Amino acid sequence: MEFTNELKERLLNIAPAQFGHHIEHGFMHPRIKPVVPEMKLAGPAYTVRATERDGSALYYGIMKAPKGAVLVVDRGREDIFAIAGDQLVLMMKHRELGGLVIDGPATDRIGLAKLGFPVFCTGFSPVTTLCKGTNGEVNVPVQCGGTVVHPGDIILGDADGVIALSPELLTEELIEAAENMTKNELRRAERIEKEGYRFLQREDVDIVKFFEYDKDGLIDRIKKECSYSDK
Repeated sequence: MEFTNELKERLLNIAPAQFGHHIEHGFMHPRIKPVVPEMKLAGPAYTVRATERDGSALYYGIMKAPKGAVLVVDRGREDIFAIAGDQLVLMMKHRELGGLVIDGPATDRIGLAKLGFPVFCTGFSPVTTLCKGTNGEVNVPVQCGGTVVHPGDIILGDADGVIALSPELLTEELIEAAENMTKNELRRAERIEKEGYRFLQREDVDIVKFFEYDKDGLIDRIKKECSYSDK
């Protein structure tokens, strides 16, 4: 599916958790969170691998990534040195990129919050990478938050975390399913406010029947029906 401004607006109105109901892979570890909860992002991935104390590959990625791209940074096992701060993110903002996701810490927490540009990371650190030009790759498959991210994967993030969906997986059917879940939740909230509706049980599954049904007896009956009779 082609990533357009119209698609971006649709995706920003859907919580990644709505897609999380339907996927079995592509979700990053929940330790990766936005600098402030209000930050949201949606855009195609431009990937960076920078696993040492060298942030030059990220700067290179910023110069090469197309407008609207979300830079996804694989830091390997590095969890001490921050690869991005408010000045680097200011550059990303001025280059009209879509966001930054780091499997590692950032720095300048207060400055990042003031910029408002969507930055997702595992935490914050006072020590940073250097720009040495000795390490790094861009626009290659990377691992971020325990999931493999390919260039062009659609990255979605909000206060709950980040997911990465391949363009093949992000079908119109999946988007509509996620939108319908959002509409149902809004409709329920409206009923609660206007009608005094009480949400006491799921409307699509009878959980009590599911747990209390005689499953063992049903299995025994099926076994009997499927067994060969003696002749």
